[in-house]
Amino acid sequence: MLPERYLAELARTLSSLETLARQPESTLGRSVPACPGWTLDALFGHIGSIERWAAAIVRAGEYVEEPAPPRDKAATWFLEGAPGFLATMTALDPAAPCWNFGPPPRTAGFWLRRQAHEHAIHLVDAHQASGLADPEFAEDFLLDGIDEALAMFAPRQLRLQRMADPGKAVTFRVSGGTAWTVGNGGVAASVTATPREMYLGLWGRSSFSDIAVIDGDAGLALRVIRGPLTP
Repeated sequence: MLPERYLAELARTLSSLETLARQPESTLGRSVPACPGWTLDALFGHIGSIERWAAAIVRAGEYVEEPAPPRDKAATWFLEGAPGFLATMTALDPAAPCWNFGPPPRTAGFWLRRQAHEHAIHLVDAHQASGLADPEFAEDFLLDGIDEALAMFAPRQLRLQRMADPGKAVTFRVSGGTAWTVGNGGVAASVTATPREMYLGLWGRSSFSDIAVIDGDAGLALRVIRGPLTP
C-alpha cells in the first residue's frame, strides 16, 4: 500500500477513536475484552503513549523511550496528543532513515504502516468495549495487515523466542488465494479464512481457531495460531 493510503486509514480511524474517547466516564470504565485488566480509559492511555512514542521517533530518527500514560483521565490525555501525532505522521518523509523494529530498510514509512494497523486494532477494542459492532475495513487494508502480522511480526516473535519454534511450517491462506507460511521445514498444515476473520484473529480479536478452516496437522496449526504470532 502507498503511504497516502496508510495515512488516510490512520486519519479515519483516529477520528473514530477521538469520538469514542469523548464518551461518558461510565463507558470509559468498561473492560476491554481482548485486553484483560484494561478499561477503555486505560486503552486510550496506551494509544496516547504509543502515539507520543512513534511521533518522537519519527522526529528524532532514532530510538526514544516510550512515555508512561497517566493513571487517570487517560482518554483526555489521548485527545490532547492526537492532533500533534497526526500532524507528525502527515509531515513525515516515508523514505527518511528512521529507527524501527522491522526488517531493513529502516525508514520512517514503517511507522505509517504500523500506526495505521495499531489504531485499527485498537478501534476494534474500543468498539467491543463500547458495545458496538466491529468496524469495517477495506480488503486491501486487511490483506496488508495480515502481511504485517505473518511476514514481519511472526518471524520476529520466533527470533525473539516469544513463541516456540513449531518444528514444521503452517500455511495461512485467505479466501481467494493469497498465502503466507510460518515456521521452517515442510508444510504440515494450512489455515484458511476470510481476510476479515484472519486479520482480527491474528491479533486475538476474534475466535479465530473456531472460525478458520484447518487442514493437515490440526494440533500444529492451533499451536501456531496461539503463538503468539503478534506481540
